Amino acid sequence: MTEASSLLEGLQQVAHDLIWTTWPDAEAIWSDLDPELWVAVNHNPVALLQEAHLDRAPAGWAARAETLIARRAAYHAAALPTDRGPSVAYFCMEFGLHESLPIYSGGLGVLAGDHLRSASDEGLDLVAVGLFYTRGYFQQVIHDGQQVAAYPVNDPGRLPLRPALDTDGAQLEVEVPHGRHRFHARVWEVTVGRVRLFLLDTDYDANPLEHRVLTRNLYGGNEETRIAQEVLLGVGGMRALDGLGIRPDVFHMNEGHSAFLVLELWGRGIHAGLGAQQAWADARERCVFTTHTPVPAGHDRFHWNVVDPALVGYREALGLPQGAFMDAGRIRPGDIHETLCMTVLALKGSRAANGVSRLHGEVSRDMWRRLPHRIGHITNGVHPTAWLGPDLAALFDAHLPGWTDHLRDRDFWTAAADIPTDAWLAARSAQRSRMVDAVRTRVGKPVLDPDQLTIGFARRFAPYKRGDLVFSDPDRLLAILDRGVQLVFAGKAHPADALGQAIVAEVVRWSRDPRFRGRVVFVPGYDMALGRLLTQGADVWLNNPRRPREASGTSGQKAAINGNLNLSILDGWWPEAWDGDNGWALGDDRDWADVTAQDAFDADHLYRTLETEVLPAFADPAEWARRMAHAVATCMPVFNTNRMVRDYLALLYRADGCQEQAGVDPAGVFAPDPRGEIQRRRAADQD
Repeated sequence: MTEASSLLEGLQQVAHDLIWTTWPDAEAIWSDLDPELWVAVNHNPVALLQEAHLDRAPAGWAARAETLIARRAAYHAAALPTDRGPSVAYFCMEFGLHESLPIYSGGLGVLAGDHLRSASDEGLDLVAVGLFYTRGYFQQVIHDGQQVAAYPVNDPGRLPLRPALDTDGAQLEVEVPHGRHRFHARVWEVTVGRVRLFLLDTDYDANPLEHRVLTRNLYGGNEETRIAQEVLLGVGGMRALDGLGIRPDVFHMNEGHSAFLVLELWGRGIHAGLGAQQAWADARERCVFTTHTPVPAGHDRFHWNVVDPALVGYREALGLPQGAFMDAGRIRPGDIHETLCMTVLALKGSRAANGVSRLHGEVSRDMWRRLPHRIGHITNGVHPTAWLGPDLAALFDAHLPGWTDHLRDRDFWTAAADIPTDAWLAARSAQRSRMVDAVRTRVGKPVLDPDQLTIGFARRFAPYKRGDLVFSDPDRLLAILDRGVQLVFAGKAHPADALGQAIVAEVVRWSRDPRFRGRVVFVPGYDMALGRLLTQGADVWLNNPRRPREASGTSGQKAAINGNLNLSILDGWWPEAWDGDNGWALGDDRDWADVTAQDAFDADHLYRTLETEVLPAFADPAEWARRMAHAVATCMPVFNTNRMVRDYLALLYRADGCQEQAGVDPAGVFAPDPRGEIQRRRAADQD
């Protein structure tokens, strides 16, 4: 093998292992091979290596590439913990690992991606299961001030995945029930360090069009499409693990989309000869559940006329009565007017459940108070190096040697206060300048000032997040901007969310207003790459949802580990983090009945905080550097996913860490149903 071919083979192995995304300097190595091509292939090293010419690499590049190859080898050679805990299968509808694998929509997927990266770092015995979307979520285009959705096709041959192989060495396929028939799903494998992620895909010739479309779009289609996708994830995902010879001890459902795996476990117990109630109890002992949604409307619900056509053959094969699946997902079993709620099914079918922040745990317990199931909380985090800017990483290398070995050590990070002011400010300036340069490239014109206080806002544009709140009083905002402030926005709304799209259009309109042009910028095409740039480069991170509707809000955590200060409503993770010195708190903890009054109060508080606290602090460089250091010291070791997955291991994955509801029949799943669902409905209609 020649030296060039050996280098290429090593780089291909790195490109197919997304653990490289956790190394802050790795992207620069890929980019420097061919900067224009790197942008053209959407930061995808697999596609880059297919088209680039290594013999045209700049001087010294090959040596840098060899260090990347060696780093991956050392990572995999490192010793694993002697106690890795029970084996876990982590199910989620989306995974946001990198923009080069566009099978995510937002926070849920990005959190799932960070979960996998940290599970690998911490040596957990974990695999993951999701879906491969050939057209992804959507790419955002702004046309005449309005959001437009584009759906480019993902080619598996150019992505960081490979076929998952069965025992015969062929790509694994599984059969998935649908009505009284079945469809097929092939399985792909993604490597994330020591973690394997398996993705099911129906968009190929083995299926008719009605089943091929199931994995074309994330969160697309009607109720019939959604339930078939969720059967594919829960039931098909478990069958994929079977085909790979993987027998997990614990199944972790990350949101309710995968809750049909409870029915699959239940059915397996029945086929093994157990009674229905014992089979359910056994299934429940193997499952845990994380809910992310504090809004009742955000939980998937399916009516009988959707559930029965999708699962009738599956239910009949188990010998279960007509209402059994519906009642498994109802708060009130036997109530024919109640839908099957996937969150209810997941709660009933799990031995333990959690929200994703302390406040979200409280909201979730209240929301589901009619179910006899305790919901705790494990606060979200972000991967501590995947979201860290290269200049902050270099700063820590210089002043906090060995910092990567102390990512969960609060005492270690108090030394951040000893880093000189000039060093903090230089790193801050470098990351802000990088962001400004990238924004100018994306919008195609010179906008923003690399030396001004920059406020960032980037997230999903759901109406409750109030992306346009800062424009409530344009004249007051203008006076703030005149004091040396600029705002940069990014984000997108679901194509079916008309209100969210209207807010996007409103922010775009303000960015084009002559008074704000160049100082308020909306950057289209929100993705993980843009999210990294903004959370690394903005000085202040703005978050102003209507409390208490933000489950966690991890973008603020990404900003905080980069030394950027949060300016946030006390919602989600921020009430646990804010100490009065590492950022600013907005609003209050009242239960507002009048959202108009709440919006007015919060907007006024936002302006006053900027005018009287944020701007004076930024005007004092030493004070700003001190606050940066304190933000890092208080947030880095606590709000990271390495800590988070350790909490999951201790509190959810290990059976002795869970709080059991001993002897509780899960809300009457096994209540007698002599007439069956259809008969009950007919009787109700006659009444």
